[in-house]
Amino acid sequence: MEPDKLVFVVDDDAPLRDSLADLLRSIGLRVETLASAREFLQCERPEVPSCLVLDVRLKGLSGLDLQKHLLEADIEIPIIFITGHGDIPMAVQAMKAGAVEFLRKPFRDQDLLDAVQQALERDRKTREQRAELSAVRARFDSLTPREREVMQLVAAGLLNKQVAAELGTSEASVKVHRQHVMEKLGADSLAELVRMADKLGLSASK
Repeated sequence: MEPDKLVFVVDDDAPLRDSLADLLRSIGLRVETLASAREFLQCERPEVPSCLVLDVRLKGLSGLDLQKHLLEADIEIPIIFITGHGDIPMAVQAMKAGAVEFLRKPFRDQDLLDAVQQALERDRKTREQRAELSAVRARFDSLTPREREVMQLVAAGLLNKQVAAELGTSEASVKVHRQHVMEKLGADSLAELVRMADKLGLSASK
């Protein structure tokens, strides 16, 4: 069992839902089964790599409607659509909106398992990047206003004397601020500082 990964199966066909759950549990995955999109929206989603195996046609809110709702609510979870009634325009719509896969019933077990592993890996990477950005942002927030100015200009490629001229201060002062920026951000090199600035979406020019 992999307690650090979770697959949600949303399908209003109870026998199929249970069959899919058994298949996924057979390779050690945690599975939560739900009968409707509303149930999924109301359930607790732990902070672990997750994905959603979702039937396109559901009573009430459809699978495609749920995908749209999640996008609008900025809820990121990779989706694998399954359907017995899908057509090409529907599949194109789902994939354009970010779905990992669109499987027509009946599909091969291995195709679903491959898609689920791909989705879980995508979500793991997304969570990793989000956590890394959050950590960088927290360190950036610890900088003084002047240190932030220095960071932005240094990351834009300006030399210390150019930064000093831009800010109307001394080169020695810029060196001190630059050192503080590197220490507070935990950056070991200028290249790493530039990458952090890029992650934070800081403008490349003043």
